[in-house]
Amino acid sequence: MLDKAKDWIKKAISHLETEYSKLQLWRANPAMVEDILVDQYGSLMPIKNWASLTLLDSQTISILPWDKSLVHKIAKAITEENLWLNPQTMADSVMIKIPAMTEDRRKEAVKIAKNMAEEAKVWVRNARADSHKVIQIAKDWKEISEDIANNYEKDLQKMVDDANKQIDEMTKKKEVDIMKI
Repeated sequence: MLDKAKDWIKKAISHLETEYSKLQLWRANPAMVEDILVDQYGSLMPIKNWASLTLLDSQTISILPWDKSLVHKIAKAITEENLWLNPQTMADSVMIKIPAMTEDRRKEAVKIAKNMAEEAKVWVRNARADSHKVIQIAKDWKEISEDIANNYEKDLQKMVDDANKQIDEMTKKKEVDIMKI
């Protein structure tokens, strides 16, 4: 009965981990830009579907689109994403030099990380609410006893508390990582 909530909670935490891996604004990482959507031929698809992304050095990402007409569209999409990146278009590629992080950018990145954590917690709360409804319906229809329903509720709350604790720990770790010079 709690399997769906467990799956949603795992997905929320996994999604947060993925988003945090992209939030590395002080060193080059293709994950920072690979999922940015680019419009071509009437469809929006991530950059990784249109181009190869490579690291030239620890501060530079090179994007080589397979269709050279995408160079400017990719650069525009990256600029509009508000990641403090300034893509430079070459004849057939896009280069991104990762700027040094200032104190203000670090503080802004911490705010972004906290917003991502809050989003994950919303997913967890929604999973709890959905599972709570299922438990209440089962109890109302006499499919489960009140004692069993209470046990499910306690187990559900424990899962939610553990997930929130894990999200908080991940956020603190990311904040330390961001503020580290």
